[in-house]
Amino acid sequence: MTQDQHALLYGLGAVALWSTVATAFKVALTWMSPLELMWLASLVSWALMGALVIKRGHLAQALNQGWRTAAWAGLMNPVAYYLVLFAAYDRLPGQEAMALNYTWALAMAFLAVPLLGQRLTRVDILAGLIAYAGVWVIATRGAVLDVAFADPLGVVFALASTLLWALYWLLNAKDRREPLVGQWQNFSVGLPVLTAFLLWGPGLNWHGWPALGAGVYVGLFEMGVAFILWQLAVHKVSRTAKVSNLIFLSPPVSLLLLHLVVGEPILSSTLLGLVLILAGLGVQQHQKTPAPAVHS
Repeated sequence: MTQDQHALLYGLGAVALWSTVATAFKVALTWMSPLELMWLASLVSWALMGALVIKRGHLAQALNQGWRTAAWAGLMNPVAYYLVLFAAYDRLPGQEAMALNYTWALAMAFLAVPLLGQRLTRVDILAGLIAYAGVWVIATRGAVLDVAFADPLGVVFALASTLLWALYWLLNAKDRREPLVGQWQNFSVGLPVLTAFLLWGPGLNWHGWPALGAGVYVGLFEMGVAFILWQLAVHKVSRTAKVSNLIFLSPPVSLLLLHLVVGEPILSSTLLGLVLILAGLGVQQHQKTPAPAVHS
């Protein structure tokens, strides 16, 4: 197999795992609070990444440098991002939270204007209008002329998660840490904070083996193995676009799993909104040379 073919397999593996996480979130949250799920998943992910850091011989590097960046990055991811994301999944149907969360790439493009001094192209603006029209369709559940959202706080949490995720990656644009080391350090900072929140709040409760299994699955695959597979895919492929487009396979599979496993009826408003969101992302990703900049 060629290096690109290996990268494609790694990318497909990551996307396959990410396709299951919306279902895993909803299943786990039937037993646990968002904070309990966040703590358990972070613990599992931290242990997995720590074992890999040791296996790769990066422990000395991980212990001796990079902590200044980790001090703030760990508070953003995992703490702030996943707590807000899990809160959205706790309040909204999984299909809606998942679809709204896919707008993070557009949020990144818009936040890059004030943070990195970049300029929006006309294509960026068109992509944003298309995708956020999809957000409106989903948030109103098809009643696009009605501003009475079914769960406005859940929608706010879902959209806030996209802003946090985009902001996290923009602020990490100059992060020179090895990715796996950086992630382990971030979780090393975030886990004690989550532990303090947990002990201060609901405490550590036993919800049974199925709940434990669901939490371990989220930590192992959503935050752990999928990240590693995607990292391998991006590093091995000759052109990032060859694997980045694979992410468009995830939402349809996620919807199907939510329907088959959780029993969520697939809403026509979700389907239409998701089509618009993916169309907006596609327009943004496939623009070629930058169009003339649009000034505010």
